[in-house]
Order: sequence, then structure tokens, then C-alpha cells
Amino acid sequence: MQKGHIGVTTDNIFPVIKKFLYSDHEIFLRELVSNAIDATQKLKTFASKGDFKGDPGDLTVRISLGKDTITISDRGIGLTAEEIEKYINQIAFSGANDFLEKYKNDANAIIGHFGLGFYSAFMVSKKVEIITKSYQEGSQAVKWSCDGSPEFTIENIEKEDRGTDIILYIDDESKEFLEEPRISSLLNKYCKYLPVSIAFGKKKEWKEGKQVETDEDNIINDTTPLWTRKPSELTDEDYKKFYRGLYPMSDEPLFWIHLNVDYPFHLTGVLYFPKIKSNIDLGKNKIQLYCNQVYVTDSVEGIVPDFLTLLHGVIDSPDIPLNVSRSYLQSDSNVKKISTHITKKVSDRLQSIFKNDRKQFEEKWNDLKIFINYGMLTQEDFYDKAQKFTLFTDTDNKHYTFEEYKTLIKDNQTDKEGNLIYLYTNNRDEQYSYIEAAAAKGYNILLMDGQLDIALVNMLEQKLEKSRFTRVDSDVIDNLIVKEDKKADSLAADKQEALSATFKSQLPAIDKVEFHVMTQALGENTRPVMITQSEYMRRMKEMANIQAGMSFYGEMPHMYNLVLNSDHKIIKDILTSEEKECSPALSPIQLQIDETSKRRNELKDSQKGKKEEEIPTSEKDELNTLDDKLSSLRTQKEAIYSDYAEKNKVIRRLIDLVLLQNNMLKGEALNNFVKRSIELI
Repeated sequence: MQKGHIGVTTDNIFPVIKKFLYSDHEIFLRELVSNAIDATQKLKTFASKGDFKGDPGDLTVRISLGKDTITISDRGIGLTAEEIEKYINQIAFSGANDFLEKYKNDANAIIGHFGLGFYSAFMVSKKVEIITKSYQEGSQAVKWSCDGSPEFTIENIEKEDRGTDIILYIDDESKEFLEEPRISSLLNKYCKYLPVSIAFGKKKEWKEGKQVETDEDNIINDTTPLWTRKPSELTDEDYKKFYRGLYPMSDEPLFWIHLNVDYPFHLTGVLYFPKIKSNIDLGKNKIQLYCNQVYVTDSVEGIVPDFLTLLHGVIDSPDIPLNVSRSYLQSDSNVKKISTHITKKVSDRLQSIFKNDRKQFEEKWNDLKIFINYGMLTQEDFYDKAQKFTLFTDTDNKHYTFEEYKTLIKDNQTDKEGNLIYLYTNNRDEQYSYIEAAAAKGYNILLMDGQLDIALVNMLEQKLEKSRFTRVDSDVIDNLIVKEDKKADSLAADKQEALSATFKSQLPAIDKVEFHVMTQALGENTRPVMITQSEYMRRMKEMANIQAGMSFYGEMPHMYNLVLNSDHKIIKDILTSEEKECSPALSPIQLQIDETSKRRNELKDSQKGKKEEEIPTSEKDELNTLDDKLSSLRTQKEAIYSDYAEKNKVIRRLIDLVLLQNNMLKGEALNNFVKRSIELI
């Protein structure tokens, strides 16, 4: 028996493995099974080249559980005593402490940096044994043993068969790994598609009300998963079946892309477009990354462009190391090439479907658009390709490319400044009357109800020349697309003030909502009252919900315009009635307002050009008195309008109806409206 010290430049290798790798300690199984697969694959290669003359026989890798042990066994090339000395006992460990401190929270980086795959066994073991015999003729079988200190023993033993058994004596803190379900789940996670058969125990079947083991090996992996096969050999059902295996609870995918790249890097895989309409984050981290069929991670940011992390499926590349770290992904040139290539493959596939089967593409557009919109918003080179097959959908559910839609609307929806006006709605039902009014003018209205559409609108206004997007409820119909200079409003200022004050007094208080009441001559056939909302302010508030740094707009109240149509008979009747009833009380107040305003203006004119200290105190006092008087008189005036409006049931009803139409009549105001309506019946 030989005893020795593992060749490391520091004694703390095992505490480091225990401490720093602890959070990732389950990867020990991946590492050890991967080593067994490598040894088996090498034997296959030697056999194919004639370097191994014997019969390979059964090459299944086997995992078995004992009372306090896990054993990983293979019939691969095995190890000689010299190879154990070289690969196990001599760990190249220069600058270890500095590196360990830097990467202490990244197990993958440590394992990858030092080639410590085998040593991950000590994360869960108090002792590890290697029992091995090389495939080389006349080799001596050996047993290596280490208890987690730098000391080891190695001795010659009898072993009939070639290959290696790694026996882990599990420590007290890691007893969970002695449970069959735990090992099953880890094998399913990391080893499901490894290229050599892996057996974990025997298959079980129900017999006389209980599960009993059969003689058949329980093979846990598919050695030729779908992405390793040629697309020409596969049917649509094969792709769908594989998808169901990956995501048992998901709907059927829309379609898929089979990746197969040999140059300038190796990459295979299948990416699926799942059905998804909202909640972007729900679908992320569903792509599984493999290295030579060994599972690495499902966190693929950096390898796949951000917008494609919404896709599902598998990517396998030997050019991405098994022990991949975040910092590696961000800096490696191969990874960047892979990302660019995947973007190109996805856009080419979408372009191909659009070109060859536009009907199918349009049918799936509602599910597809979140991917495409997200891609256009986040990746410039994807926008350049996607603009050719991205679709607008109008309120009649017709689909148009950007170019087709521009041709459709340019004659009727160009304003007097030469801007193309894209009208849109984000809610067909809530904005129905506005859509109807626009359609009556011959305008086409886009349906933009996706969660990214407001951001898309902002981007398209930058990308599309002389174009503006306006929601149909952002103004009265004649102001949406202004084709000629407007005539001045015919209603006198005092009449506008009277109408405005009357209606404003009856608006209910709504939390975080402010109304600006205005009058406009809209024609006698247009509705008497309507509500509009500034496109700019509404869009800023919507952007605040999805974009960091815009919360200021999110805190501001919603600003609405209550527009009174001064041409409508009902509004004219209200104005006539108001003048008749309010004039006796208003006239003396208005006379005082006019006289007070005149004196105030005289004072202000006399003070023009004077410095503050040059104005007499008496004048300042008089000015303050006049301001207070004006404020009081205006309050009296508003009270008269309010008293009148309180008695006028038509005003109250008009306000209720327009608020109800815009889904803004709630709580007490809605309850009162219902009561009044019942009384009328």
C-alpha cells in the first residue's frame, strides 16, 4: 500500500470545496456521471480505431445506493496507478487562495478553473474510494481512498472487469442524497439526455398491490435526443412529443426551429415558440443549455438574446464549457457568435413562414407578436429584419405589413402638415363609440392591445418617417387628423365660462383624476358631451408602468377633457335656461367683477417699470384687497352656477352618461345614477 499527500499548494482544498461549493453541492452527481460517460466514450473511440481489441460489451453506466454510499460504475477505459497519480493526486493549484476568494460564491467557476470535477465528490462525502482497472492489456487494478484530508492511500487489488467504480461515503449533512427520489430527480435534471445508457436500479411494477423490482435495468436517459437527429428523419409529431416531455403542462407550441451549426462553432438544438400572450417573465428561463448532452443550466441570458429567452427548448454546444460561469458568458466571443446566429436563424424562420404560408402566420400572430415586438424593442438588428413580417391588426381583424398599411391610409389619414396619422385603440369595447366616429369618417383604426404596444408606438414614431400614432379617444374626431385650419369657436367667452362652471360643479370627485371642462363647436349631429384624454400625458403614464425612471409620470393624476358640444341642441337649451335663471343674480356680481378688474388693471399699469421698493404701501394694500374681492366675487358666481346645475337634472344625467360610457362612474356616483334612473322609470 502506498500513502501520500495530494499535490496542492495549500492545505485548504477540502474545506474550500465543502464551504464555497456548498450551495451547488448537487452538481457532484453531474460531474461524476459525466466523467463515467467520458471514460465510456473514449473506449468506444479506441474500439472504432482499433486501439482496443476486446469486446466492449455492455457499456451502461450504473448508479446504485447503499446504506450510506452512492456508487457510480462504468466499463470505460479505467485508470492505471500512474494515471491516478497524474489526474487525481496532482491538482494544478497555483494562486489558489486569491482565486478562491474572488469566486467563492461561484462553484462552476472554481470547478471549471481547476478541473475539479472529481473533487466535487467531497462536497457530500466524508470518504471517497476509486476502484479502477485500465482497459490496457495486463493492467493492475488499484484502489484509491481519501477521507477529505490531503492524505490518500493507493493499493493493488483484484478486479475482474475494466472500468471504474467511484464509491462515495455520504457525510451526515448530506443524507438527502441517499434517498432514491432525490437521486432520481437529479439524474432526470442533469443526465436525462446523456449519450451512454445510465441505469439507476431496476424497473418496478405493481404486483399484488405493491411495487416490486423486475430484472430489467431502469434506464433513465434518452441517448439520442431529438436535437441530435437529422430534421429529415423527424415528423411534426416527434417535435411535439419531445416538447411535451420537456414541458408536460404546456399548450402545443406554435412552431419550432431546428438548429444545426458546424462552423464557426458547433451548435445543435431545437427552439420552440410557445403560446404566450401576456406576462413576459412567466415564460423566461425555459431554454435548457447542454454541453455534449450534459445539462448545464436553464439560465441562458448572454447566450440567447434577451427577447428569445421567451422561447422554450434546448441548445447544445461543446463550445460552451460544462462548468460555465456568468463572467465567462459575458466575455466569450463564441457565445456572442452563438447569440447572433440564433437571432438570424429565428428571423429567417419567421420570414420563411410569413412568405410561404401567410395565412398560418396571421392565424398565429396574436401569440407571436409578443416575441417579435420584444425583439424589435430590444435588438436593433432584429428590428431591421422583423419590420418586413411584423403585422398591424385593425379593428376588423385584418392584418397588414408596415408597408401595406402605409399605402392603405396615406390618402385619407394625412394631416395638413403632411404627417401620416395612425389611429389606434387599446380596448375595442371601452372605446367603441370613438372607433365608430372615426370609422364614419373613413378612417382605419389599429387594435393595439398588447402589453408592449405602447412602447412599440413610441419606437415606431422614431422609425417611420413623418408618422404619428394617436389613440381614438385622445381628442374629438375633427381634431384627430386636422386637414385644414380650424375656424374660431363661435361661442362668446362669457358663455363658454358659464357652461364650463355649470358642468364642473357637478363632476364627482374621483381619486387621482382631474377634469378640464371646455366647449367646442362640433356640429349638431355630434354628441353633446364627450371625454378625451391627452395622448402625450396618457402615454407617459403608461410608459411609467413599464419603464424605470418614469415613475414621476405614474404619480401624476389622470388628466381628462370634458368637451361640451356648443352646436348640440341640448347644450344650447342648457345655456338658454341658465342665462334666464341665473342672470338676475349674476348681473350685479359681474358688474362688481368688471369694476374691480378695471381698477386692478389701472393699478398694475401704473406700477409697470417700477422696482418693488418704489411702489407705495397703500397701493400694495389696495391691490391685495382687490385680489381678495375678485376671489370672493368669483366664488359667489360659481355658487350661482352650482345652485342652478344642482336643480338641472339634464346636466347631471349627461355627466353620468359620459362617465358611464368611459367606465369612470363608480362607487357612490354610480349608485346615485342607478337610483335616479329607477325613479325615472
